[in-house]
Amino acid sequence: MNEISVEIDKTIKNDKIDVDIDKPHNGKQITMIEVSPNGSYLVTYSPEDDSIIGWNVKDIDDMDDIDGGQLKPEPNHHYIDNNVKLTQLSVSDDKEIAYICDNKLKMINMNNNQEIELPYEKLCINYHYCTFFRTPFGFIQFIHCSDVKDKHGTDQKIIFIYPTRIKNKKLTCKGIYKIPENFELISLSKYGKVYLLSNNYVYAWDISTRTSIRIFVNEKDEECKRDSIEISSDIKFVCLRIKNKIIVYSFELEIPIASLNNDIQLYNFIKHTFHIGLFPLLFPLLNSGFRNSVMEYYWKKCLNRSSEEYQNDILPDIIQITTTGYAFGILDGYVWKIKISDELDNEIYDKIKTKVLDSNAEETFENLNIYLFNPILKNSLFREIISDSNRKEAIELNTNSTKWEIKITDGKLEFQISNNVWDLIYTSKFNVKVNYFYGSILLNDNDILILSDIGIFIYHFNENNKSLCLIYFYYTNFDTNNVERWYPLPLPNYYSFKLSEEWVSYVKNNRESLLKYGAELLSYAIEEHNLELIDDIYIECLYHFKQDLRNNKAFLRIIPLHKPEYYPEYISRFSLDTTMILDSPFYSINSNLHLRSFQHLQMVDLTDSILWTDYNVLFHKIHEDHKILYYILIIIQFLTFPIYLVYISPYLFITKLVGNNFINDFFKIDSPISFYLYIFVKIWVYISALTTQTKTPTVTFMIPYIKFVNYPRDYNWIYELIWPQSSPFVRTINEDIYKTWNGEALINSKWNTYGKNYYIIIWILFMSLLGCFTAAATIPQQYINDDTRKNLLIASIVLGLIHLNYEIRQIIYDPINWIKDFWNYFDIIAYVLPVYTSIYWLQTDIKDVQLLSFSCLLLDIKFLLFLSVSESVGTYFAIIVIVAKRIFYFLIILFILIISFAHAFFILLSPDSDFSFAKRTNNNDPNNPWNLASTYSKVLDDGTIDSNPYIIQPPNENTNMFIDYRTAIFAVYLFLTGDSSSLTNWTYMNNPSLVILIVLFSFLIVVYLMNLFIGLLNLEIDKSNDRVFLLIQKAKILAEIELFYLLPNQRRLEKWFPEVIYYCADVDITRAEVKKLITDGRWSNEFPDMKKDLFKKINIQRNPAEVDLRKLLEEVQSKLKNITYL
Repeated sequence: MNEISVEIDKTIKNDKIDVDIDKPHNGKQITMIEVSPNGSYLVTYSPEDDSIIGWNVKDIDDMDDIDGGQLKPEPNHHYIDNNVKLTQLSVSDDKEIAYICDNKLKMINMNNNQEIELPYEKLCINYHYCTFFRTPFGFIQFIHCSDVKDKHGTDQKIIFIYPTRIKNKKLTCKGIYKIPENFELISLSKYGKVYLLSNNYVYAWDISTRTSIRIFVNEKDEECKRDSIEISSDIKFVCLRIKNKIIVYSFELEIPIASLNNDIQLYNFIKHTFHIGLFPLLFPLLNSGFRNSVMEYYWKKCLNRSSEEYQNDILPDIIQITTTGYAFGILDGYVWKIKISDELDNEIYDKIKTKVLDSNAEETFENLNIYLFNPILKNSLFREIISDSNRKEAIELNTNSTKWEIKITDGKLEFQISNNVWDLIYTSKFNVKVNYFYGSILLNDNDILILSDIGIFIYHFNENNKSLCLIYFYYTNFDTNNVERWYPLPLPNYYSFKLSEEWVSYVKNNRESLLKYGAELLSYAIEEHNLELIDDIYIECLYHFKQDLRNNKAFLRIIPLHKPEYYPEYISRFSLDTTMILDSPFYSINSNLHLRSFQHLQMVDLTDSILWTDYNVLFHKIHEDHKILYYILIIIQFLTFPIYLVYISPYLFITKLVGNNFINDFFKIDSPISFYLYIFVKIWVYISALTTQTKTPTVTFMIPYIKFVNYPRDYNWIYELIWPQSSPFVRTINEDIYKTWNGEALINSKWNTYGKNYYIIIWILFMSLLGCFTAAATIPQQYINDDTRKNLLIASIVLGLIHLNYEIRQIIYDPINWIKDFWNYFDIIAYVLPVYTSIYWLQTDIKDVQLLSFSCLLLDIKFLLFLSVSESVGTYFAIIVIVAKRIFYFLIILFILIISFAHAFFILLSPDSDFSFAKRTNNNDPNNPWNLASTYSKVLDDGTIDSNPYIIQPPNENTNMFIDYRTAIFAVYLFLTGDSSSLTNWTYMNNPSLVILIVLFSFLIVVYLMNLFIGLLNLEIDKSNDRVFLLIQKAKILAEIELFYLLPNQRRLEKWFPEVIYYCADVDITRAEVKKLITDGRWSNEFPDMKKDLFKKINIQRNPAEVDLRKLLEEVQSKLKNITYL
């Protein structure tokens, strides 16, 4: 939490406070108090005494005074320089303090009052913020933001992160991040959040997960300035005060859950949400009257338990409230700890309402279900409820003003809630009978938790409209021996929805509940094939998104994209409805490529440059302290320039290519290595500038697939290597997604971020395999010795096994889908055959040319397939595959006809008698190969020809190809291609049946079907959408890279897998695309206001669809007039 110290207006001046040297800070006024992240230690600062004093909160925690009391100061004090203004103070749980004064950052260990050295102190010229925070794993880290000048003299806002493990009184930097241009720092949080402002947008960047989220958008015309924003936050919520408005944002739901514009709303919101930990966050943002009334209540409770020395109407000063359920304030020079975890009594609420609020208007937050946020409940709550082991069929509970009676009648729950004025009777029924209760408890005056034999219920009673509703239900066979596992409340399961239509209706119609439980409800609807419920969820999600397009985008992540095989129409509907969702309210003129994706907040990760920074810091230090050594090092670096040129430059180029920031520009050129790197960067900038396009107007759109590319955060590193968890992107490779710009921009984002780099690496490995095996198989013996050939074959085996390993992992991951894809068979054969051939050659020393020829053929074709991702080759490859799929059954028909004619020819032309190719068989069988073989007769002297053959050419299998059915099929195939030589051995005059078959085959197959085949090819080529197919192919390649080539932690990198992706589109191309979509009837008016805004931005004066409707109306009117005249 960013604890904000607030001064309490005191109703009576405390005459006890005066200067006393026996008091902390010598009795001087305390102006600042700061509490450690877990509330175990705090420090105070007095500018008059120039001192900082520590207070150990644990000392009072060990006492019986649970409502707090006065703390005791620790003996170690820290004194700062006189006449120096301290602007910020922070403290860790380990009693380390950091403060900014006189534009310098100091860090002190309060245990021994020793200063801790910061490694980059000389880099920083202006400190903005510093704080300690605890990581999710429990480690304490220190973070500060400061200005650092680059070599051009420009200030850059840099965030430095240090673990608080101190070595030799010095911290070691573990992270460096640069805040992008056009972003202003608001604050740093004790819970590891960095809050930034840009273009009226407030962003939160999580230090631990490196993820960012936009938490607030100010869509009003007035500019939102950093000084007008106050932020108070913890791990679950952030509260922002912007002028007179307070916004409460939930990190879990990723939406604003409340917008408070006046004290009435604020009062009702605090009363309704006290148990979810929001009160400590709202307290610093309250007005003074509200704060005083609240603290007066808790202060009195504290004094009643601790001391009677002070009057109840004298309140502590400089109150700081924490999320641990306590507040700390200053009174009479001492720090007081005040318990605030108890809820305010109704009397106090009424008192506050009367004292602070001028209006009697009621604005409640009854629809906000506080149990969505795991409210502060005792871990032993369920154990207390079932302490009485007797099963019950009726329950009776009483509050101060209301009586609850619950009983089971015919398996249904009957409620009777009453007081002196009214009486409510309500019946709640389920699709299964409720037999008995284990127990119940009133969570507050309006909420009751019930444990029954079918699960856990929470009902909420609305006082305003006197209604009761089920706000939580979890079906389970209750185990009374293990009840602690039900806290926090688990997510509803399948049977929770199946057994209660009331619960389904509540989740569907409640905004926050839909966001938290919508995915589970949708899964239930899909399993039940409940089309009506699926449609209702879809409509509700778009409705809530439409209410606030920029702040409610989290609702889009619920819409069904993860099971397209069930209801593909929703994929198409969602893709069209969310096409071209505007995100930016203005044009941007830049050099971004069309459909180039980006993230609004992309912190520049300079962590890889820590070694470079350490080197420059050391070099500066040597320059200042050891001049002779400095010049010696310069001479050595100049002499080693060739080593840099040969070995280091390629590494720099590769790391720069993959986006690693291995150097930064924090230093001037004062060493040879700095000069070398400076030249390298200049060359890289020059090369990049050559590929930069001319700046054009672009409009910013949002890809509506929220968290579509994200992988589950909880994972087992070893298990993921074998059976990786998938993302919705991997599970949903659907054609409808990639028919729109959203899908294309998504593929471009992945491909440009990491896909092309990994694809190049895979391609290089394959080219190594292809080169080694081809060289071993092709190069003649006289040009290569046996040892070299063996090494090439061994390399082929190793490289082939590497590729084969990834294929085997794919089979293990999803064997069914692997079997369905034809290309998987080709891939595995293309790798197995060269490996087998190489092993066979090495083992037997026999060169099997048949295996070698087929192995080389498959590898060469595989090389061609690698080129299918390029636009030029991929387009034709897409046409080949798409057309082949669409005419597949035509080819089946053609194949059946071919084997049918082959069968007919086989019966007609196969020999009737036995024969042998080794010995001539002389008979009258016209199909005998010896009778069909070519013969040569002698020409007699009288010119006649001898009837007995003089020379006979021995026949072979090709003389009569119809002696075997297999060769008969091949002969018919040759006839189809125009080679009729297999049928020329017979005379047609004596074989009318043969002539009939030839005519039928040539007309039906060769003339008709083959021309029809060509026509179908032309039609299918015209219809084929090769662009979509190319994107789908890239999506499949990216899915394989993610699952089988990326490491588990890489699949969770925010810069590669952001929750929300944006992209730029050229204005002129966008205008043409919109008109095309309208003409094709694929333009959706789901968001009419936003679409009007888009038309305005891209200079479309009127929706062309509206023009067509107007013309149609005029035509109808004209026809009606003609009918009237008739």
